[in-house]
Amino acid sequence: MRLRVLSYNVHGQRDDVDALAEAVRDLDPDVVIVQEAPRRFRWRHKCAALADRLGLVVAAGGLPALGNLLLTSLRVRVYHTWCQQYPLTPGRHLRGAVFAECGIGSARFALAGSHLSTDPTERPGQAALLKEALAALRLPVVVGADLNENSGGGAWRTVADGLTDAAAVVPDGASRFTFPCLEPRDRIDALFVDPRIGVLDYDVVDTPQTRRASDHFPIRADLLLPSEV
Repeated sequence: MRLRVLSYNVHGQRDDVDALAEAVRDLDPDVVIVQEAPRRFRWRHKCAALADRLGLVVAAGGLPALGNLLLTSLRVRVYHTWCQQYPLTPGRHLRGAVFAECGIGSARFALAGSHLSTDPTERPGQAALLKEALAALRLPVVVGADLNENSGGGAWRTVADGLTDAAAVVPDGASRFTFPCLEPRDRIDALFVDPRIGVLDYDVVDTPQTRRASDHFPIRADLLLPSEV
């Protein structure tokens, strides 16, 4: 069973939201793992409005996951969702993660999304907590995250351990930068998948629309889910 996934830091929708909607609709994803989604006043309404603009529905996240949000098409069935909040370091932003157990036809899988700290002293602990939650999953998992560090960093290695970096399936995938859109120089956004999931294609989507839509480029991956687990 094929699954198209986007992982996208939408910059709090502070940029061109029409371009954001056009870019996502053109890519026609089954799942969007969103970072910097609504997490404050009227967050439920704002998350639902974002999903509607993108032609999707809310699966999980928002305030309980501190701005991490899972959106799905009607092709995806959502069975169970939950959120995680990392311990607050005084003076820093509260951060967290979102999870969902989903299915398409006979294929069952889990989704996870997170946005780690910009603080290099805080980030490793958050990565360890995220990894602990991922290790507890029985289903094959798809993880989209803004790790706020480049590949090779300690937090990146923690989250990636035992998973497949989707960028590895295309030539020079690891050198396709995701941030910032105006002068791309960093790959701080990642999509990791369980080894039981096949990666058919991967792209960092650099178009006129995505350059207007956010300060991050979205990651797109076409996946092949196992029919039985």
